Amino acid sequence: MKTTILDSIGFSGEISLKKILLLCGILSSVLYATMITAIQFENYDFTSQSVSELSAIGAPTRTLWITLGITYQVLMVAFASGVWATAGVKRSLRIVAILILLNYGIASFLWLFASMHQRDVLAGGGKTMAETLHIILVLVTVLCNLLTIGFGAAAFGKRFRFYSIVTILILLILGALTGPVAAPRIEANLPTPWFGIWERIIILGFLIWIVILAIILIRLEKKKGSY
Repeated sequence: MKTTILDSIGFSGEISLKKILLLCGILSSVLYATMITAIQFENYDFTSQSVSELSAIGAPTRTLWITLGITYQVLMVAFASGVWATAGVKRSLRIVAILILLNYGIASFLWLFASMHQRDVLAGGGKTMAETLHIILVLVTVLCNLLTIGFGAAAFGKRFRFYSIVTILILLILGALTGPVAAPRIEANLPTPWFGIWERIIILGFLIWIVILAIILIRLEKKKGSY
């Protein structure tokens, strides 16, 4: 019989609500990966400009980004529900579900009030409280993502734990090397070569981790259903 992608991740057989909720984790990562790679506008430099500039006040892609961003948040909340439902006695997975819910179900909606202005506006002295809130939310999001990976790593075996630790190290190293340098240069409307690439690698690192976690949980659900 012909094997589909859904079959390969363990989505065959009886389709339960839990599996559908877990599948939302994969769909959310695919959606956001598409957003950060496909959405652009004229004069936007994919390699050097930040992802946040796609939703900046005055950016032509702002409305599209916010619409798709809300869809991403809904999918992540659904995924968090799936993680909670499949956690069983694993406390670390319950914490993962709570962290995702807090990060993408509650804190993420504050982004609607924390959109940055475009570079030329910032360089002209147009910085507002929205930029301050933006930085705070970036830090909160990064911290929650790291904690999510950390607690998720504790839920499974050595291979997943090792992969999770490597992911955390990559995110920390790239974040430390690029963030502090890029932020003031963005505000001054100065070039930030390769910042867009490094930031997207950081984001993709977390998105891929979510996909792998979802696949593991879907396969576990399939095994439970076969007993």
